[in-house]
Amino acid sequence: MIVGERTIHEGEWISIDGTAGIVYEGQLATMVPDIKDSWLIKLLSWADDFRTLGVRANADYPRDAQRALDYGAEGIGLCRSEHMFFETDRLPHVQKMIMTDFPVERREALAALLPYQRADFAGLFRVMGGRPVIIRLIDPPLHEFLPDLVELVSELADLKIRLKHARDMAAIDALLSEIRQKEQLRKRAQSLREANPMLGLRGVRLGIYIPELTTMQVRAIFEAACMVTKEGTPVQPEIMIPLTSHVNELIRQRDVLEAEAKTVMTEQDVDIAYQFGTMIELPRAALTADRIAEHAEFFSFGTNDLTQTTFGISRDDAESGFLVEYMEGGILPANPFATLDRDGVGQLIDMAVKKGRSTKPGLECGICGEHGGDPQSIALCHELGLTYVSCSPFRVPIARLAAAHAALREKEQKPV
Repeated sequence: MIVGERTIHEGEWISIDGTAGIVYEGQLATMVPDIKDSWLIKLLSWADDFRTLGVRANADYPRDAQRALDYGAEGIGLCRSEHMFFETDRLPHVQKMIMTDFPVERREALAALLPYQRADFAGLFRVMGGRPVIIRLIDPPLHEFLPDLVELVSELADLKIRLKHARDMAAIDALLSEIRQKEQLRKRAQSLREANPMLGLRGVRLGIYIPELTTMQVRAIFEAACMVTKEGTPVQPEIMIPLTSHVNELIRQRDVLEAEAKTVMTEQDVDIAYQFGTMIELPRAALTADRIAEHAEFFSFGTNDLTQTTFGISRDDAESGFLVEYMEGGILPANPFATLDRDGVGQLIDMAVKKGRSTKPGLECGICGEHGGDPQSIALCHELGLTYVSCSPFRVPIARLAAAHAALREKEQKPV
């Protein structure tokens, strides 16, 4: 890497300040922040006295939830349930579920995943001790759980070359078996390939297409909730259906999932106070939020996707392509994926909150995208009357301070 007159070679150290966006040459000394420092605790307690915006954390595992609590989070604003699927002991079951065309085999694969998901959610409920835990049902497209198609084609070509030169029968048999397995994966990956997968079969659409998948997740959530309740620990699960664009999608999916939740509670003879809500991450959902709110107890704004779909920009492509030039050239005042776009995305959020609460006064509304840890974005969320922001556990102290600053600024600006 050449920067001006400096050349950084592979293997040499650089240090990155991810907040300020500064890259330093060499390895700088770092330290884990001491959240238990008495002066910091005092400062944050003052912030908590002033702020009106709740602060939750994005956490997928109990260790993340515990860190979030240590840093002052008031609940979990986003648990990405599919992250557990990538664990090495679970991925084979996920791939079996994807690969099979037979309902019996699909149910077997999902039955094998159920205990893992149940244990994951029980761990979160135990740590959070009755605080709200928002669990987002599976969101990404299925192809993400399969090997990359290009890599599969390359591996198949390599295996066929090795087969051509193999002489030992045992080696030939092993290669043939591996080729058959890889070919099956290639065919399925090819069949699942989409021109624009992030706007394809994912989120609520996937739940409608394979209802057994999200039904398994809801069963795991409520079995875990019943188990932890019987242990004497209160629970507050909130189930989030992602990527809703039309109210009928939410109605269809919620009917199926709520029936499963009630079945589990009847089986366990335990009543759980729960909520079903949805992610607002598409402009159409924001525009029709009043109708969607009739079938949702809460809204969570997925501001990463909402920014992508509002701007018509692919985040991955833009940040590695033209976005830097746009900011340097003054076309965009800031990276809209780092700081909420007030004039566009902000207006959609404002409209959705007002429309939603016109149907359901007091509707819980929060954001769970990466903007939840950005002070400027937090200030906008305060202005728009959101219930909470959710961010990385490490950014919870920043969010607490930023929310207090927003409340104090509002107080200063009000006429006496």
